[in-house]
Amino acid sequence: MRQELLSLPKGLAEEVSRNLVMVARLIDEDPEQAYAYARIALRLASRVAAVREAAGFAAYATQKYSEALAEFRAAKRMTGSVELWPVMADCERGLGRPERALAMAGEPEVQKLDKAGQVEMRLVAAGARRDMGELDAAIVTLQSPELASNSVQPWTARLRYAYADALLAAGREDEAREWFAKTAEADKDQATDASDRLAELDGVEFVDASLPDDEDDVEGLDAADDLDLDEDEDEEEDDAEVAAAERAADQAEYYDEDDEEYEPLDEADAADAAKRTEGRDKA
Repeated sequence: MRQELLSLPKGLAEEVSRNLVMVARLIDEDPEQAYAYARIALRLASRVAAVREAAGFAAYATQKYSEALAEFRAAKRMTGSVELWPVMADCERGLGRPERALAMAGEPEVQKLDKAGQVEMRLVAAGARRDMGELDAAIVTLQSPELASNSVQPWTARLRYAYADALLAAGREDEAREWFAKTAEADKDQATDASDRLAELDGVEFVDASLPDDEDDVEGLDAADDLDLDEDEDEEEDDAEVAAAERAADQAEYYDEDDEEYEPLDEADAADAAKRTEGRDKA
């Protein structure tokens, strides 16, 4: 990506880079905000493949599948790389076209993918089969050397999870339980909820230890919550008054008649702002 940005003027490259960093930082926790940053980067440098790719993933994260697919196609044309092929196929699923996703799974591009990409394509194809109501075919699609391997790879947990979930959907509960257990074993980063699914199959119920045991405790908590809320409201009012006074004082002091962004305070508002500011300073 850095090499691609070098083709831009220095100032523009830095601005685009800042927006792309924010996309990467926010895409999991706040996809809508990440999408907004991606659109800015796209307006600034639409001819950079990395920008088109980032815009595609941001659109994908917000379920704008048509837009995501267009951006991924553009990035593929610019680079000639097929690494986006699986996510492009998944966009077809998102658009309600699972048959197109399946067709893409049989294209020559799949053979050019690395192992991780091929596993991802298998997951997409299995999902497309499930979309079409072909549950048994989805299970067969996921059966592969990568699934059977005891070696734990970055894709292992997701592949095992998809297989366990498909088995459960097919009513094969004992097998599903076995594969959810294998998923949990491989999922060191807890990227899936395999442990919860396994506990659910075992009939385990979790109780929140933080909840009170009797009504007296509940009443006590309610009273404490009310007190905290009152204190928070008082603090917010104080903060709002301080901020308003500071803004008013700044405007009164720095108001420029030639600046159309500001409107002058009338004398009463300016005097009131000054009094509040003076009182705060003495306190």
